[in-house]
Amino acid sequence: MLNSNHPEIIMKKKYIIALLASMITLGACKKNFEEINVNPVLPADLEPSYLFSNAQFSAALPNYYYQPMIVQQLITPNTGVLEGGNHNVSYDPNTNITFNYMYRSTSNTSGAIVTGPVVLLTTVLDKLKDQPARSNLYNMARIFKAYVFMILVDTYGDVPYTEAGKGYLEGINLPKYDNQQDIYNDILKELDEATKALDASKAIEAGDLFYKGDIPKWKKLGNSLLLRAAMRYSKTDAAKAQQYVTIAVNGGLMQSNADNALIQFNSTFNSPTGSWFQATERGNIYLAAPFVEYLQDTDDPRLRVISVKYAQPANPLATVGTENTNPADQLGMPLGYNESTISTAPGFPGRLGAGYAYSQVNRRTLGKIDIPEFYVTYSQTALLLAEAVQRGWATGNVATLYANGVKAHMDQLAQYDGTATISEDAQNAYLLAHPLSPANALEQINTQYWVSSFLNGNEAWANFRRSGYPQLTPNPYPTADASVKGAFIRRLTYPLREQTVNAANYQAAVAHNGPDNLATRVFWDKE
Repeated sequence: MLNSNHPEIIMKKKYIIALLASMITLGACKKNFEEINVNPVLPADLEPSYLFSNAQFSAALPNYYYQPMIVQQLITPNTGVLEGGNHNVSYDPNTNITFNYMYRSTSNTSGAIVTGPVVLLTTVLDKLKDQPARSNLYNMARIFKAYVFMILVDTYGDVPYTEAGKGYLEGINLPKYDNQQDIYNDILKELDEATKALDASKAIEAGDLFYKGDIPKWKKLGNSLLLRAAMRYSKTDAAKAQQYVTIAVNGGLMQSNADNALIQFNSTFNSPTGSWFQATERGNIYLAAPFVEYLQDTDDPRLRVISVKYAQPANPLATVGTENTNPADQLGMPLGYNESTISTAPGFPGRLGAGYAYSQVNRRTLGKIDIPEFYVTYSQTALLLAEAVQRGWATGNVATLYANGVKAHMDQLAQYDGTATISEDAQNAYLLAHPLSPANALEQINTQYWVSSFLNGNEAWANFRRSGYPQLTPNPYPTADASVKGAFIRRLTYPLREQTVNAANYQAAVAHNGPDNLATRVFWDKE
């Protein structure tokens, strides 16, 4: 049973707009077949822009229990509902979060139907395929669908794609799993074609939550996503990577933080990330030692606005006692412990009420309930382009692109809260002290990507696997899953429900994908 603060429950309670059209009683199952054999969640006349904005909204679901813990930015010693990447184990209620939320139509706690982005986007595309006057929304949906499926493939490998989201449209309730390489090939094609097809002379879709339908910004987003997808091939197909990097760069990438794809949450529609840091598990989630120590060792001014030591870690805003943000006093929690053994960790600072005296995310800056959720950022894009130039796949000044990426993330922090602003002087001093070294450029660029993707766990984990940076030591938890003991989690396991409900397609996926464990690598993640 999930507790009331599990992301599945939180998102169902607060963040997904219910699209319930009608309720059908069991006694009517044999009558009026044509009437009841209609999607009760997505009425035929529902405005496509409404479905699209809900797809954007419902995709704001990080998996806090794996990705940020695998890349050692967050950690908890606790077992139970928080189990996952903290102990390198496969725990179905948490490994299935991304799969279930992207694909499923499920009932929330009030009985209303909530629908994930795959179904929503598939329906938008079906409704608009023969409406050329609304080609912009059609192509925006193609671009965002590519974003969603990048996350799914990066997380699980082979997943349902060509038959996904078609339960109501075509009666496909047990979709086949597609070859992950085929999916990525189609993602590249879709991003390329859909971005080029956007046309500012056609209808502008103001219901878009990212840019209110601004076509130049959508073109930058499409090309920046294409750059991201292209760079996934850096270890497996350099020619293909360069081919699509060139297309993306020529099409025009994000140029500033004004181009960031984000949803700004508020006091009514709360951020899932901020709510997680404010909920009852707040006293159990800490910044991981490798992340804190890297920021300390480099005198990174971001540490002061990200990290805090609370006098009462479990208190919602730590109103009791002081809030210590002094970088020198921050202490990240070490990996490899549970609630029973954490007290044996070297330098254990002791307990404070229901929590521990380790550093946490500052709930007045990056942990507020109304913070934005970032999907794709200029900082990430500039750093990926810096790597592409370093590899000879694009032209430009690597050092300038690197500096732009670092400064962009420092500036981005102010979008969480004004008190998280990092001055230009502090930014310049940091870059002066840590200039790009050509001999270590790939490591520096991708380590900065790790920092700039903080709270964007899907992308931080994907780029860590792709690039191998930062250089982290595997989680030493003694009873980790045998497949990854002494190593890193490379993918998440499929939901247990798929093994029984969609057994034949699940088995075919495992036969192609490899063992359904935490060690099997996705196709672009080569050793």
